[in-house]
Amino acid sequence: MALPILHAHPLSSCCQKVLIAARVLGVALDERMLNLGDPEDRDRLNRLSPAGKMPVLVDQGRAVAETSIIIEYLQQHLAGEGARLIPADPDAALAVRFWDRFSDFYLMTPMQALTAELLKPEGGRNGDAAEAARSTLLNSYAAMNPQLQDRTWLAGEGFSMADCAAAPALFYAVAYVAVPGKDAHLLAYIERLMAHAAVAAVVDAARPWFKYFPGRAGLSARFYTPDDA
Repeated sequence: MALPILHAHPLSSCCQKVLIAARVLGVALDERMLNLGDPEDRDRLNRLSPAGKMPVLVDQGRAVAETSIIIEYLQQHLAGEGARLIPADPDAALAVRFWDRFSDFYLMTPMQALTAELLKPEGGRNGDAAEAARSTLLNSYAAMNPQLQDRTWLAGEGFSMADCAAAPALFYAVAYVAVPGKDAHLLAYIERLMAHAAVAAVVDAARPWFKYFPGRAGLSARFYTPDDA
């Protein structure tokens, strides 16, 4: 049987979220790199995704879009025996989905807003928008810190979909806005994320592409230095 196809790009935080999940769930994927600057790739993405956003999973002719939905699909239909990122318990599952949404909306979205500003010509950048994004990130760090006071992972003791979302979002976000020292629980959590086998593998696969990340100057030297370019 053919492997499920994931149309994605290794530098994309959204794609990394799904790639981390696939590794944890034991799902092998046929990764097809999307180049959004290529008209054919852009047309393919628009045909597969209603919003024209990557990643998109195609399994036996069925297209599945949006990161959290893709992860749920992987767990329901393709995961290895006993592998889960969303708990069976309904209340525990709600907590995972909440922190998954929190990471996407309040970490990844402002991080992507800062990336978008850097991609604009210098004279066309919106300082107010950038400052609002930085403020959102700091507020999000402060909100996450107490959540991690007595938990190994974001939604509990087990690594979950919430951590798949938080890992790439935080990886790039801290390149723009450092986590304050007072948020020590969050800082320790980030170290746990970076040491997790699935996260480390996805970050390592993305290394050749970090030279194209607009915020690369803020990346830790253990992940990127100008000599890597």
